[in-house]
Amino acid sequence: MATVGFIYPDHAAEDDYPFAERLLGYRISLPVEHIYGTDLHAVPELLDLGSETRLAEGAALLAKHEPDAVVWACTSGSFVYRWQGAHEQVEKLSAAAGKPASSTSFAFVRAAQALGLTRVSVAASYPDDVAKLFVEFLGAGGIEVVAMSSEDIDTAAEVGRLSPEAVVELAVAHDHPAADAVLVPDTAMRTLGVLGAIEERLGKPVLTANQVTIWEGLRLTGQVPRCEQLGRLFAEGR
Repeated sequence: MATVGFIYPDHAAEDDYPFAERLLGYRISLPVEHIYGTDLHAVPELLDLGSETRLAEGAALLAKHEPDAVVWACTSGSFVYRWQGAHEQVEKLSAAAGKPASSTSFAFVRAAQALGLTRVSVAASYPDDVAKLFVEFLGAGGIEVVAMSSEDIDTAAEVGRLSPEAVVELAVAHDHPAADAVLVPDTAMRTLGVLGAIEERLGKPVLTANQVTIWEGLRLTGQVPRCEQLGRLFAEGR
């Protein structure tokens, strides 16, 4: 069995993880533990949320699950540290957990690489200044953003209350003809149940935060099962 532990901030869309666990089968375990901070998409609060101390608390909570790898399941709380700082964040998390570690921001870069994507559109729920930091992070990872939207939603809790229909429309509305895929970066957004609907509407891959986070954790263990219900990444990514 592969066990990947996820450190998830506060509460919003963490039910995506047991949902994925059911789809992936009995040999995959995806335990989630929570850390808490100010529920605001603003740079100072995000820097605090992703701090070494808070992530070490999360690693300690995950220890009882004996994970093979751990992932910081927060996009904005990782890319806000910029490329080098996010690397240091993951290194410290790995040291605290005693396991391989990653974060959602790196998951997006590696998932895009696994599908051969180089030009993307970003459908972000964040305020504009935070969304621009994600664009910068992707650029540092060699991914060109041809279009970006920012819905200016202030808190993760608000994002978590979006209906499935609203999530689909957000992703579809912010596609771009020059983009190889659409990226939806907030782990507070429930997306796994609508991945198929979005990809069918778009006719191209969609990468969402909880999807790539789970894929990245499994990649660290060397065990990524094929799963058509979790989008092209799980069906075609290598």
